[in-house]
Amino acid sequence: MCGICGEVRFDGGSPSVSAVSTMADVIAPRGPDASGVVVRGNVGLGHRRLRILDLSDKSQQPMVDSDLGLGMVFNGCIYNFRELRAELEGMGYRFFSDGDTEVILKSWHAWGEDCVSRFHGMFAFVIHERDSGRVVMARDRFGIKPLYLAQVDGAVRFASALPALVKVGGVDTSIDRVALHHYMSFHAVVPPPRTILNGVKKLPPATIRVYERDGTFKDRRYWDPAYSRQAGDAAISREDWQDMLLDALRLAVKRRMIADVPVGVLLSGGVDSSLIVGLLAEAGQSGLMSFSVGFEEANGEKGDEFVYSDLIANHYGTDHHQIFVPSSELMDALPGTIAAMSEPMVSYDNVGFYLLSKEVSKHIKVVQSGQGADEVFGGYHWYPPLLNSNDVVGDYSKAFRDRSHTVLASQLSGKWIGDEDYSGELLNDHLLRGGADTAVDQALRLDSNVMLVDDPVKRVDNMTMAWGLEARVPFLDHELVELAARIPPEEKLRDGGKGILKDVARKVIPSEVIDRKKGYFPVPQLKYIEGPYLEMIKDTLGAQKARERGLFQDGYLRTLYDKPSDHITPLRGSELWQVGLLEMWLQAQGV
Repeated sequence: MCGICGEVRFDGGSPSVSAVSTMADVIAPRGPDASGVVVRGNVGLGHRRLRILDLSDKSQQPMVDSDLGLGMVFNGCIYNFRELRAELEGMGYRFFSDGDTEVILKSWHAWGEDCVSRFHGMFAFVIHERDSGRVVMARDRFGIKPLYLAQVDGAVRFASALPALVKVGGVDTSIDRVALHHYMSFHAVVPPPRTILNGVKKLPPATIRVYERDGTFKDRRYWDPAYSRQAGDAAISREDWQDMLLDALRLAVKRRMIADVPVGVLLSGGVDSSLIVGLLAEAGQSGLMSFSVGFEEANGEKGDEFVYSDLIANHYGTDHHQIFVPSSELMDALPGTIAAMSEPMVSYDNVGFYLLSKEVSKHIKVVQSGQGADEVFGGYHWYPPLLNSNDVVGDYSKAFRDRSHTVLASQLSGKWIGDEDYSGELLNDHLLRGGADTAVDQALRLDSNVMLVDDPVKRVDNMTMAWGLEARVPFLDHELVELAARIPPEEKLRDGGKGILKDVARKVIPSEVIDRKKGYFPVPQLKYIEGPYLEMIKDTLGAQKARERGLFQDGYLRTLYDKPSDHITPLRGSELWQVGLLEMWLQAQGV
């Protein structure tokens, strides 16, 4: 797990060492253990290292293999690298290091574009071919590892974090109107390749891009699972689905234990993270460290779920760390939380993960976390109404969108919105394309492959890496997701959602954490905005840059200021926090 950056020139010039070094400095928290910059020909590569595998300098990056004529930077972890290495050694390849970076390099040489289909893991990497001048970029199937791109004069720059590209300059930092529409419709999610800034894009998940020496490039999506039943699936019993799922979960958790340092768990007390602890205990893991965070109550809403996380920690005897954040510390942590965001993210638990990661990073470097289970196994409230839907786009929109295009037109200033419902068009394109049997399948595919990437997955990456902490997400093991996509929707939506996952969990963990109302990562102070939080947002939206930008109608802002707690989105988000956070993030970038 690391941070990567670089510059690729297509105009015959040399890459700017200063620009690459500046980007590397911005992403330094992602990799506090080592750094490096290498310039070869038209390519400059930068890297910040977090030592997880092969703790020696042999796996230092940027990595160059002069015999093969390849150089690369890589962020992530390939869980099956040892098996791939053995296969490559059988083909005659020799290795000078003991980690996964060199395995990627030689896999590219051996198998070309097909190498990514062999990788089990999370990754974003860039490879430079010395002799051909080609540059290869790739991102894992779920976009767990980020990769941002900016086209500048005669070159493309890339980085693990968007602010690194802005810091160097030369980037168009004007607001993308389509991205703004998505931000306000999908609780800050801006699907790839867009970002909120016109001049910065992101490589989509499950994509490999090859740049030729002249700057032309081609993208190929290498993974697109079918959300449909295979021949013979109808004959599989509920018990057989449960057995298959439990086996897949055991393997997913086991894969993510590979490390040369200890691995812990972020334990919320919900089914997903509790199941990870249970499976690790079942596998014989001892001395497991677990971590939970909670906040002060606000507006009668409880700010922690310690009763459940403590239950699991005591049941399995983990080395448990309970972190309570008083309101005063929450306010103090907001600037750092916002600075850690590669893009503006409104979920309240950003600050929770930020503070939790700060504490966890004092003890260990790697954790497993439960993100993705709701999207993969149907845990959200908008899935059940889709079981009998004849209008998946309309029904999904009613439950998922923060506001309709018509309502948004009454909130954004005129220059920022037109007649076109960009977010409705995006939903139409994704939900109605082939490869999904039912409306529920269509929604699960959209959420798992698009919405998940730029909400919980990005959130966890950004907040953990702000403190040099690697988070691994076993529920996004691609073989596990392929299996889940085959399981009939009715099996997933039973028992209030995630039915089959709960069935499996009952075989492993105490039922008290399963048979209860679904919990969320609560940070009530950011939902029911008042006092200093309200004044902070008013100051932000009243600042000169915000007034010059003029994203929102004055009347809409006055309505939000008057009674913030009356304006909550369908997914329980504060409208005022949504608009205020966007401006706070933009101003933090100097935009």
